[in-house]
Amino acid sequence: MMLEIIRFSEQVSFEAGLRLQEQYVDALVSGTGHEALLLLEHEPVYTIGRLRDASSLRAVRDLPCPVFETNRGGQATYHGPGQWVGYPILDLNARGRDLHRHLREIEEALIRTCASLGVPAGRRQGLTGVWVEDRKLASIGVGVRKWISMHGFALNVTRQCLTPFSAITPCGIDGVIMTCLESEMGQPITMTEAAHVLTDHLRERF
Repeated sequence: MMLEIIRFSEQVSFEAGLRLQEQYVDALVSGTGHEALLLLEHEPVYTIGRLRDASSLRAVRDLPCPVFETNRGGQATYHGPGQWVGYPILDLNARGRDLHRHLREIEEALIRTCASLGVPAGRRQGLTGVWVEDRKLASIGVGVRKWISMHGFALNVTRQCLTPFSAITPCGIDGVIMTCLESEMGQPITMTEAAHVLTDHLRERF
């Protein structure tokens, strides 16, 4: 069965996106739903996992947009316009109950998307995500409930999404340089163009 990918045409608040995820997860847990991948642009927001150490947010009161604590793994990141956020809601009970494999499949779909657009992206040892040399192009953070996956990835598409990262320590990695497809391609790309390539590779992997 082909994975249903639901792409939203308007920006979605992080809270609304989380509610949508929970609805899909609950339906899968109860046996009344189906797998899906939600693909959207968020309204500007910083998010962080439920950690004692929130130092990656730096000066919280000075941040230019709201902060949302969520139940994914990982340190602070930014979501906003110019970035595709993907939430695979998958039944990992039927996919081997292997969270490591789930992360690698997300990475692989993103790496192949980049390759199709002429960007030589890859992995870095010990660091989840997708990179071009030492520049981070996509962030990944997932959660599971009864082996149903939620949260997922954020792929930076246009330069519009890069500036807000400078107010935090992205993913808690000191000195990390965030990049985007537009910068790495050296030419403009629309969100729609990126979405077409991305959805093809997501369907292929999942």
